[in-house]
Amino acid sequence: MPSVFFSYSHADEALRDQLEKQLSLLKRQGIIEVWHDRRISAGQDFGQEIDRHVETDDIILLLVSADFIDSDYCYNNEMARAMERHETGEAVVIPVIMRACEWHGAPFGKLNATPPDGRPVTQYPDRDQALLEVAQAVRAAAETLRSRNSKTTNQTISLPKLKQATIAQGGGPRSSNLRIAKQFSERDHDAFKIDSFEFMAKFFENSLVELSERNPGIEGRFRRIDANRFSVRIYKHGKSVGQCTVFLGEHFAAGIAYSSSETLESNAYNELLSVDADEHAMYLRPLGMASMRTGNDYSKLSQEGAAELYWSLLIERLQDR
Repeated sequence: MPSVFFSYSHADEALRDQLEKQLSLLKRQGIIEVWHDRRISAGQDFGQEIDRHVETDDIILLLVSADFIDSDYCYNNEMARAMERHETGEAVVIPVIMRACEWHGAPFGKLNATPPDGRPVTQYPDRDQALLEVAQAVRAAAETLRSRNSKTTNQTISLPKLKQATIAQGGGPRSSNLRIAKQFSERDHDAFKIDSFEFMAKFFENSLVELSERNPGIEGRFRRIDANRFSVRIYKHGKSVGQCTVFLGEHFAAGIAYSSSETLESNAYNELLSVDADEHAMYLRPLGMASMRTGNDYSKLSQEGAAELYWSLLIERLQDR
């Protein structure tokens, strides 16, 4: 059974989790098995385990984002060796464009990326549809690998074209201006808001873990209160130094609200994100309290940008100490 390796930045861990869920049927059907660095057990050598999978796994997914490209380990170690194995036909490398970034000039820029047209996963109104496109690409590559004659191991395998894919095999030239105007329904807006809230909850939970691991004496507590609300508290040597609540508001606060205290109330907040859209994509627009204080432009935020904005409101007090 073909093995799949995730090469990714930990900043994209929440997106990786969502993609792995989309691959669940392929795992259940015995079409693929998957591995990433969170499968490393206590006591195992971290670097050796990653290197072993980069050297042996059949399909290598590059979860591309600015953080991935910025990571020396992802770019210089994992991606570089993956591309060498792809060129010799030992593995299939599939660039998965997770978040908008400049990637066409990278060594993997000549490959047929997914989702189709290299449109970032986070720019899809329906993220499940974007991840489905990725899962279909993985299935196609796995089926090609399974049917390949074992004597042709030195032959480079090209990722089969999916429907809607327009990037030519071999990296032929094409325009990057491929977007057309769209209309988004109320259902699209509601789904994007809920999806953004769920992404933010995972973002905060993962960030707390990483914050604690990097900073001795710092501990975080993430509490999911209900489907529409979570709270966070940060401790430094056991003393509370930061707290917040993020919740889905209603009526006059119909968006994703941020309160700098742990609260069950919904009538007071320090910032509010509402869903808006232009002719191409949906995005989150803050009420403006944070931008007025920092002077930054937060007029159009992706889910990652919105989560980063709220996280910065929480952690700024700790950084000032």
